[in-house]
Amino acid sequence: MATTASSSWFNGERAVVLLFVARVLFSLPLSLLLHGLALSLLALSALFLEISADTSSSLSLFKTRPGASSGILLGAVTLPAVMLSKLIHLSRALSLHEVATEELEYLTLQYWATSASSLGVLVFLYIVLSRATDNMRPPCSRISLDAKRSLSGVVLYSVVCSVSLATTSHSGFDTVLKLLWVLCHGLAAVKLIQHFLNTFPSCASIGEALLVTGGLVLYFGDMLACTIVKVIGFLSSFEWVSVQYGIKRSEITTIIQGLLLGLLLLPMVFKYVVQVWECSLCKAYSEARTCTEIGRSLIFFASLGFILIVIIPLWMQFVQDFNLHPFLWVISFVFSEPLKRLSLCIYWVCVIYVSVLRFYNISKNSKIERILLRKYYHLMAVSMFMPALIFQPKFLDLAFGAALAIFLALEIIRVWRIWPLGQPVHQFMNAFTDHRDSDLLIVSHFSLLLGCALPIWMSSGYNDRPLTPFAGILSLGIGDTMASMVGHKYGVLRWSKTGKKTIEGTAAGITSVLAACSVLVPVLASTGYILSQHWFSLLLAVTVSGLLEAYTAQLDNAFIPLVFYSLLCL
Repeated sequence: MATTASSSWFNGERAVVLLFVARVLFSLPLSLLLHGLALSLLALSALFLEISADTSSSLSLFKTRPGASSGILLGAVTLPAVMLSKLIHLSRALSLHEVATEELEYLTLQYWATSASSLGVLVFLYIVLSRATDNMRPPCSRISLDAKRSLSGVVLYSVVCSVSLATTSHSGFDTVLKLLWVLCHGLAAVKLIQHFLNTFPSCASIGEALLVTGGLVLYFGDMLACTIVKVIGFLSSFEWVSVQYGIKRSEITTIIQGLLLGLLLLPMVFKYVVQVWECSLCKAYSEARTCTEIGRSLIFFASLGFILIVIIPLWMQFVQDFNLHPFLWVISFVFSEPLKRLSLCIYWVCVIYVSVLRFYNISKNSKIERILLRKYYHLMAVSMFMPALIFQPKFLDLAFGAALAIFLALEIIRVWRIWPLGQPVHQFMNAFTDHRDSDLLIVSHFSLLLGCALPIWMSSGYNDRPLTPFAGILSLGIGDTMASMVGHKYGVLRWSKTGKKTIEGTAAGITSVLAACSVLVPVLASTGYILSQHWFSLLLAVTVSGLLEAYTAQLDNAFIPLVFYSLLCL
């Protein structure tokens, strides 16, 4: 009985996640002990809640991705752990007088906001579990016990958060404003994850949905508050506002934020305009399918152009104070170093054209498993992004934003079947899907792009760990690829009886990343980087992220780069 109970508590994924959290907590300075205590409580609450969810069917009302575990623990702690790792990184820089105190205070509030998103979703899941448990028989008392333990951790977490914000505030009113801001993040995350799971059934696990919603709430909440501060000028006199949004944004960051905001708002605008248009049509025309498809297509592209050319640039200029139209700024930025940047663009186009054409033909005519074909795109990402990251990092930031915008636009066209591109795009994308994609959403290319881009975007500013921007490229482009290829061809010893991951594949992935780092470090040193990465911490980071890839049933392209990045910051 004891063995069965312990096996129900721990599995490989949970053990690796707790090891990851322990590594972050072990690196905490004394000034961040309350933050570490909060992360510990969040991790324990998520652990108990995940155990409750996995031993019951109470969360079956959410149509999650088939074959994946709930992933509550991993989804709840990943973003808070990333933010805490960045706090540790900035506190180290603050002691060396490399950054201002305002930057640390800004990131501190971002940490609590991110944690509140996870906390809000955990409370929501606890309520769902409790309601389901009340209707079940006494044998489910174990579920109720785990859920109550989770609730206890949530309550303690709230107390720690309040105490921490109170100690960093200059007045009671300041503390109340910060707590309200944090609470709004939690409420928004709950509403968004409900909408996401209901709108896109069978597309993600709860942990994956939690990661996406937490990131979106943090990203666009920051944009909204920055806009409000610009609109209501008198709010800038409040210290909490100046601390939270006094950090200067670069033009590239504002352009990327605007593009993503416009494309995510596009479906809502398009749906509303189409409804108005269809109601205004006479019955004879509304029954003509071809006319309707062409009309919807014209409305879509007109809405897309209006939002991207008029609405979003107006917002960009309002927030950032561009001296010229943002798209003209992009052109001037590219032509400020025309030889390097245009040559890089030509190189990217050639690599994409050759690779996509070849792999698409192979996918139609070959019996090679799709999982291996998809790994060639990981290698393509290495060949494209590694040179640009070393020699043109700012231009790569902008290119990532443009690529993500194109992916979003194509996915909207595919989902809405916008004539004439919808069906061809759908057929093309289906050639590279696997069991983690659904007919409704295809997310693998998004996760690969964001997995490479997020560590680079988060490494802007002060950085005494030059390997952190390469976290996504190394873990996905090299480690994950080698683990899959070696494991598929030579793997014999499996990590678990039900899983497909092999010990040989994991060892190959870890070894390949370490070998790549041993080559990359001298190259970075030759370009002027000051290296301060300890090899023991690097070995631990590579090992933990490799074990997570071996054990997790979640979308590894989304989680592994963030975990690897967090560990490299320490």
